[in-house]
Amino acid sequence: MSIITKTSEKFLKSYLNNASPTGFEAAGQKIWLKYIKPYIDEWQLDNYGTVYGVINPGKPYKVVIEAHADEISWFVNHISEDGFINVIRNGGSDHTIAPSKRVDIHTKKGIVKGIFGWPAIHTRKGKNMNMAPTTDNIFIDVGAKDKEEVLNMGIHVGCVITYEDEMTILNDRYYVGKALDNKIGGFCIAEVARLLKKNKKKLPYTLYVVNAVQEEIGLRGAEMIAQTIKPDVAIVTDVTHDTRTPLIDKKKQGDCQAGLGPSLTFAPAVQTNLLELVVDTAKKKKIPFQYAASSRSTGTDTDAFAYSNGGVPSVLISMPLRYMHTTVEMAHKDDVENVIKLIYESLLRIKRNHNFKYF
Repeated sequence: MSIITKTSEKFLKSYLNNASPTGFEAAGQKIWLKYIKPYIDEWQLDNYGTVYGVINPGKPYKVVIEAHADEISWFVNHISEDGFINVIRNGGSDHTIAPSKRVDIHTKKGIVKGIFGWPAIHTRKGKNMNMAPTTDNIFIDVGAKDKEEVLNMGIHVGCVITYEDEMTILNDRYYVGKALDNKIGGFCIAEVARLLKKNKKKLPYTLYVVNAVQEEIGLRGAEMIAQTIKPDVAIVTDVTHDTRTPLIDKKKQGDCQAGLGPSLTFAPAVQTNLLELVVDTAKKKKIPFQYAASSRSTGTDTDAFAYSNGGVPSVLISMPLRYMHTTVEMAHKDDVENVIKLIYESLLRIKRNHNFKYF
């Protein structure tokens, strides 16, 4: 029986369909907070927009479960006299997928619609026959006759731009859309909070359910909130690559497949005893999982928590994801369920004042 309810899925759709670009996450954070409020005892908001719920407050031992709330986007960087807009990245946006995409330009006057234009194939001759998109040649057209009209729309340098897209379900088994990286993680930790409340679990520590900002430009929200909370343990969830799709080298990227369960990473930032607790939990509860390895950093908020406050035992539970940083990211429903289960069951294994030191 699915642990994800129709109400949960409705929240997921609303959350994914809302734009939460890096540095401008507030609207999405409000949706997330509204959903988890019934399942937490209190909540806090920091100066840059990270939101966290607190369960069983006031205990000396503090555990964090965390995901990041921001999605990749673009900034308006230049407006030509003819009214065309050049952009720069806000996070790891992929310039190769931009042409022909519809966009929302966020202004103080509201959303302005636009498109990433591209010269027709008939016009690309000679050296331009195989022209490829680059950050230097992609551009946005808002249908304006000149720069003055663009400015009158409320568009200026620094306006943030997101793709216009909505969540769908593919073949009744995949959630598809933009920003599953990592709103699907935010969904999972919210569901963990819901299950703890539903099952009336009393934890021997204070649990912080953290939805952090600004991961896509360097784990910045996690860096800030780790210093605020000063946790004793951190369980981080983010996405990883499903490498069974075409054009990915499994020998370099690792072997991971959507539908086969969460991916558990070995890395210097991952505390081995905490990882063993999670692996043992998965085995005992018959939750499928996969292994991964990161040679230096994990590239996720795990690193920010691990290396904060003198060292915080941290672990990474990853969601296999197809086509990361596109508008058609895909997560398997079974993996979503199993990430939720694994975080939930792992929390129940952590004791009061749990000591994860190696000796």
